[in-house]
Amino acid sequence: MDNNSDKKLYTLLVYSENIAGILNQITAVFTRRQVNIESLNVSASSIKNIHKYTITVWSDPEQIEKINKAIEKKIDVVKSDYYADDQIFIHEVALFKISTPVLLENPEVSRTIRKHDARMMEVNPTYSTVLLAGLTEDIADLFHKLNSFDCLLQYTRSGRIAVTRSFDEPISDYLKQSAEE
Repeated sequence: MDNNSDKKLYTLLVYSENIAGILNQITAVFTRRQVNIESLNVSASSIKNIHKYTITVWSDPEQIEKINKAIEKKIDVVKSDYYADDQIFIHEVALFKISTPVLLENPEVSRTIRKHDARMMEVNPTYSTVLLAGLTEDIADLFHKLNSFDCLLQYTRSGRIAVTRSFDEPISDYLKQSAEE
């Protein structure tokens, strides 16, 4: 049986105290299993002194379960859980730096930007910057279209950011239980 057919994109939400070296401990779990991280975003969470890591990987159900357990065993990790795309609200942000002369010469470029609901951030005689917040597919689509107009000078994309579809941060219940014990 082909194992790749079971793989799908999972998003792990990992909560930890803000301690030096914890990112290294978390990424080591993936390295040991030779699993490539597709995107990684680290930020403060809605809870004081707790950081949130949003990590996306291609995996199968059995492997993602093992990865999650290994991450949760880390001493400074407070909570870790994994989600399929339909269980979370996902967004990414991309910045495109494009040639202003091409933008002005070809009306299709600005039409494409408007069609994708992207925002013009800055326009000067040399280059223009465009911002798009949205789903990975929408960002990839705008990238390919701008690239086909031969106007793309630079491009960067954030890692995936995500919140669960539940009311609270997943860690809230865990912290309440810990406080009661």
